[in-house]
Amino acid sequence: MRAAPLSNGAAGQAVEEPYAEAELRRGQPVAAHAISARACGLAGCETCGLIARLPAREGGNCPRCGERLHGRRPASLERTWALVVTALILYVPANLLPVLNTSTPLGSETDTILQGVVALWSPTSWPLAIVVFLASVTIPLGKLLALGYLLVSVQRGWVESGRQRIQLYRMIKFIGRWSMLDVFVDTFVVALIQLKPLMWVEPGPGVAFFAGVVVVTMIAVNSFDPRLIWDLSLRASDERE
Repeated sequence: MRAAPLSNGAAGQAVEEPYAEAELRRGQPVAAHAISARACGLAGCETCGLIARLPAREGGNCPRCGERLHGRRPASLERTWALVVTALILYVPANLLPVLNTSTPLGSETDTILQGVVALWSPTSWPLAIVVFLASVTIPLGKLLALGYLLVSVQRGWVESGRQRIQLYRMIKFIGRWSMLDVFVDTFVVALIQLKPLMWVEPGPGVAFFAGVVVVTMIAVNSFDPRLIWDLSLRASDERE
């Protein structure tokens, strides 16, 4: 068994990292005799990464940075479900309401996200149209569906494909940093095209809803505790013994 320096929260002595946690960090399957860190009275700080001993009652403080310690994030499933449903509700007006209002002396014109993709589709700018469609329509909806799949898999107690589900969660978290692309494009266009009284562009109400989808989805990803996936594998291993 490999050992890693851990703090006991009081004397600062090193203890051995549980075999299961070490194997999961290296992407290895959980052995039948593996145990979790929480079963050993340990918890990892999500701020500084220190693994410390939990006090007798759940929810002590990290001895290094003072952050609150939890064996698992409190009410992770309930909070994530609430955020996912909220993001899905915001997703509808984000795609139906206009995101840009273009005004000229001859009148004004509004464009939704899909109308903007159609307008960009030309022999010279079709790659940009594809990028906007993926970043503004496909990826936000795909992230919400993937989060819903992870939530259902944990609640239903699915044991298979734990490693693949962890990789899916990491991919969702990585893609999140590019989710504001559409808002950035709208902001750039609004700042660039200000030629009053000939032409000027203003953001539409759809931008606020789309930004809400992005922010709520990012919070939902961070509120989901991926360790719940491994808890199912460990529980199934204990039942087989």
